[in-house]
Parts: sequence; C-alpha cells; structure tokens
Amino acid sequence: MKNIIIALILLIGFAAYSQKPALGDTSPKPIKLERGRIYQDNEQIPTYQVKKLLASNLHSLSLYKQAKSKETIGATLLGLGVTLSVIDLAVGLFSDVKYPTALTYVGVGMVAVSIPVLSGRSKKIEEAVQSYNDGLKNTSSLNFDLNAVANQNGIGIQIKF
Repeated sequence: MKNIIIALILLIGFAAYSQKPALGDTSPKPIKLERGRIYQDNEQIPTYQVKKLLASNLHSLSLYKQAKSKETIGATLLGLGVTLSVIDLAVGLFSDVKYPTALTYVGVGMVAVSIPVLSGRSKKIEEAVQSYNDGLKNTSSLNFDLNAVANQNGIGIQIKF
C-alpha cells in the first residue's frame, strides 16, 4: 500500500509539470535580424512591437534604444550636412558669391561626423537581438535533477528543483 501511494504521488507530480497551456503556447518566441529588419515567425515586426518584446529583457531594450538613438542622430547630421553643402553650392552657382564658404565646410564636417555615429548602430541591434534570444533560452527550460539515492535506510528517488 505504501508503495502504491508513493508511486501515485510521483505520477501526479510529474503530470503537473507535463501539462501544456490550454490556449496554446504562450511562451515568447525568438526573433532574428536579417538585412536590418527584425522578424519573428518569418514575419517582419515594426519598431514599436520590437520595443514591447524587448521590454522583458532590460539589457536588450537598452541596447536597442541606444541603436535607435544613434540612428536618429546620425541621420540628422547626415541630412543637415548634405543640405548645407547643397545650399551653399546652389548659392555659389547662381550668384556672385565666392564658393566654397563656411556652410560647405560645416556641411562636410557634419557628414564626416555622421559616419562613425551611424556605423555602430547595426552592431548594437545585433547585440540586442542576441541578448533577447539568450534570455529566452535561460528562462524557457525547467531545471530539475532526478537522482536515485541509496543509504542505510533504503533506496529512494531524489528530485531537486
């Protein structure tokens, strides 16, 4: 009788951990980065959804926000630099003003500064995606040890969670 009760308790315990959610698998799925776009289940997801996904992992969210900030600052510097240079060129072509002026040098300087700012953004996005996926691997598995134990009192099963 004692053995049957122990066996039933063990079977109920294992059955409790083997059940799946009733409404389907709600566990987060990994994301991947291809050609600068982020995909989940082979479907491209927009930036606002990426931020929602990465909110569960603060490190990856921080990296992603840094990358987006670098992208914004770099694109602004690049756009302003090109605009200033083109404006100065147009003024120099259509009027008697000596070309190049300070606007051209400032524009070229802004373009030069934008290059290193923009260069690090893709690496930060890759790190954010990798960090998020690594976090999923660590939390998605149930860790327990099942050991057979023997001592002077008898034989048993040891389960550690």
